[in-house]
Amino acid sequence: MKLFSTEQRLKEELTKGNHEALAYLMDRYHHSLCVYVYSLSHDYEKAKDIVQNVFLNLWENRERISQVQSLRSFLYKSVYNGFLNEFRKDQRMLAIEEKHMERLYQVIEEDEELLEKQIGLIKSEIQKLPPKCRETFMLSKREGLTNIEIAGFMNVSIKTVENQMNKAFKILRKKLQSKIEPVLFLIFGLDLANSDPH
Repeated sequence: MKLFSTEQRLKEELTKGNHEALAYLMDRYHHSLCVYVYSLSHDYEKAKDIVQNVFLNLWENRERISQVQSLRSFLYKSVYNGFLNEFRKDQRMLAIEEKHMERLYQVIEEDEELLEKQIGLIKSEIQKLPPKCRETFMLSKREGLTNIEIAGFMNVSIKTVENQMNKAFKILRKKLQSKIEPVLFLIFGLDLANSDPH
């Protein structure tokens, strides 16, 4: 749509109260924001509510949009803060270490395409892990099982489980280094926070 060919023009139209500008912005970001919040909360209805509230607040305070440098960055930070506020209410955020929160802010600041590539890279590398290593890792991260539960399920020792997890993190860390925690966090959600053996 030529009317919104630049972000500056889009911000100007939003400030004027142009509903088409809001519709354009929602069409562009609503789905990806919902997916992002869902990756953190694993609650789709809550994710939709958080995103909806962010767009509502943006519209109600549209006279301040000129102060926003990047709409994309503003939207991602806003839904992220909305996520934090919701989960602080029931103290579930206590399980997440501060360092992970700081790194998540860094991830949000990065280019969206780059972030998608990083997530795709990690998912690809997980699939390339040796079979037992991959199974152990996915039981831990995707299914949320403890090492004891995994050992019982796979009929192996807890030490074997620990070794497989160490191996998985070592392989994956070579790909993303210090950014592995926030990217894995985005893929698997809250249960990652204290699970990295290093």
